[in-house]
Amino acid sequence: MTRLPPLPTTESLGQRMLAALAGMPDPAGAAFTARFEHDLAEAFASRRAVAVSSGTMALHAALSAIGVGPGDEVLVPALTVIMTAAPVVQLGARPVFVDSDPATLDLDHTDAAAKVTARTKAIVPVHLWGRMGDPAGLRAFAAAEGLTVVEDAAQAAGTSRTGIKAGTLGAAGCFSMKDGKILWSGEGGFVLTDDAALAAHVRAFRSHWLTPPPGSGPQERIAFNGRLAEPLAALAQTNLRRFPALLERRRAQTAYLLRALEGADGLTPLQPATDETWNHYAPLLHIRLPRPRAFAERLAERGVPNSTGSFRLVACDTRPMFTSGDQTPCRGAAHILDHTLALILTERDDEAVLDHYAAVITREAAAWPA
Repeated sequence: MTRLPPLPTTESLGQRMLAALAGMPDPAGAAFTARFEHDLAEAFASRRAVAVSSGTMALHAALSAIGVGPGDEVLVPALTVIMTAAPVVQLGARPVFVDSDPATLDLDHTDAAAKVTARTKAIVPVHLWGRMGDPAGLRAFAAAEGLTVVEDAAQAAGTSRTGIKAGTLGAAGCFSMKDGKILWSGEGGFVLTDDAALAAHVRAFRSHWLTPPPGSGPQERIAFNGRLAEPLAALAQTNLRRFPALLERRRAQTAYLLRALEGADGLTPLQPATDETWNHYAPLLHIRLPRPRAFAERLAERGVPNSTGSFRLVACDTRPMFTSGDQTPCRGAAHILDHTLALILTERDDEAVLDHYAAVITREAAAWPA
């Protein structure tokens, strides 16, 4: 079997962090952050990038920047983690959960259209597992309904579709750099946008409104501490330089593991759309075995990390804080999560680790009771 490309050297990571630490303490320090933002905008073909402390903060700041507030509604896929919906609630708005199509993993635009009201302000497509929905369909839907698009591209750095990079198809694209992402800094996130006013709002929002956007005064409104710490910015900037190699390695890891699982009982790889350049964030397989969620949980118990088995990922509309008697469950999203084995990788996973995962999965699938 073809070997993986080498793990990109990590020597420069420590050097850059030490350089950032050498300038501390510096309460106003932002030199590494500024350089990282400049490099991000170039790398992702965006006019502006704003670094923040997490992917959740990226969404919180971007949704605030487009004016989401009390009384508003925001369309959110049920096929997502709770961190997508939390910023909507924090802003006083209500997340309205939309179903997804099990055949494509894309938003069900018919369901979305049925849930639009006069209070609906925005839609937040989520590129879960790095997979990206149809940009043209999303833009047409949003335009027809008068909605602003804010992307949750937390896992989708490096994915594109029809030549459009994830995070650049709406008013803002929000990314996470939590440890485990392909582009990582331990903790952190960033917002991409071509809108100068939106970027200025995010910059103010991440720092207690101390540096306000035009037309506003310092600390004129409540905002938060969502800054990216300088040592983490230094780490992120270095990883951004390594990003092409990290992306190549993740794609090779996923391809390697899926090849190793060819012929495994009851498992079929999920393929990207023909016009999609997927970052291969997580190897994805459709589980055709009985009690598929229990199978994913068994794999987690056997040391094979995956979304549903390890993190108990469920459709977001079924979380206790969002359930109510007047909503119809998003059954497509639940079906996708129940029947998808989304394996969790890191850049350090070499052939031995992937071979072990494949052996465990193949053995457990063969022994799984009918």
